[in-house]
Amino acid sequence: MSGSDSPGHRVFFDLPAEAADPASAAAIILPVPYDRTASWLKGTAGGPEAILEASQHVELWDIETASEPWRFGVAASAPIEFDGPPEALSTQVAEKTGSILGDGRLPIVLGGEHSVTIGAVRAAAQTFPRLSVLQIDAHADARETYMGSTHNHACVMARVRELCPAVQVGIRSVDTEELAALDAERVFWAHEIARDRDHLWIEDAVGLLTPEVYVTIDVDGFDPSIVPATGTPEPGGLGWRQVNLLLAEVVRRHRVVGFDVVELLPGHPPSAFLAAKLVYRFLAEIFAADEARVS
Repeated sequence: MSGSDSPGHRVFFDLPAEAADPASAAAIILPVPYDRTASWLKGTAGGPEAILEASQHVELWDIETASEPWRFGVAASAPIEFDGPPEALSTQVAEKTGSILGDGRLPIVLGGEHSVTIGAVRAAAQTFPRLSVLQIDAHADARETYMGSTHNHACVMARVRELCPAVQVGIRSVDTEELAALDAERVFWAHEIARDRDHLWIEDAVGLLTPEVYVTIDVDGFDPSIVPATGTPEPGGLGWRQVNLLLAEVVRRHRVVGFDVVELLPGHPPSAFLAAKLVYRFLAEIFAADEARVS
């Protein structure tokens, strides 16, 4: 029997009620429906709800790991409903993410625009001193300030770099003012990835990460032919298989302590389903790797 929504309790993946209990779940989903600093297509505030709805149709047996990650428990917390400045939002996200980490759970932040990542990484860096961040994205997001804010969605990685090292994957859009701040050895450009048929770039990228990793996934990192529903689409992006191979290698060699999926626009069910499936697939890889380490 599947779980059903109750006041303040949203059920992801159409799970049985006991698997969606926040008191026992290994992973906690934190929706942050925020898009105040979006600079082109508005509407990503509806992304978390779209992912929730699509998740009801994800099959719960994960073929690649031959496992059912839902059995570890996946619960949703109440969303952070806020329309103030992004600096204040980051404080709220940091507090909530820090609480999830403090309880020994895996936080999964669903945006909203990419600025929601700043607070989550701040909490993770405070909890794990050896943290690094893996960014999957079309854009460098490395501006020091944009549209009058240091916490705009275009400034995410500038703020992250103040907290810990980062590796950027799938980048294919950058402003000249960002170039000087980028570490060329830690940026994996989409056009170079496309030429690497043997996926050797994955070994190089994962090798730059530290023992604990937070992963931020902007859905515009995917090619718009498979995810057109995003606020700032860019041609020439990553494919489903490339991203899954990368994430599997990350969890094989490192401990993932949290992740987010951001920048989905509602209104295109295939894009929303891909985002929901990605959350579940990544969970499957994380839980399978954790079990392998224990056994």
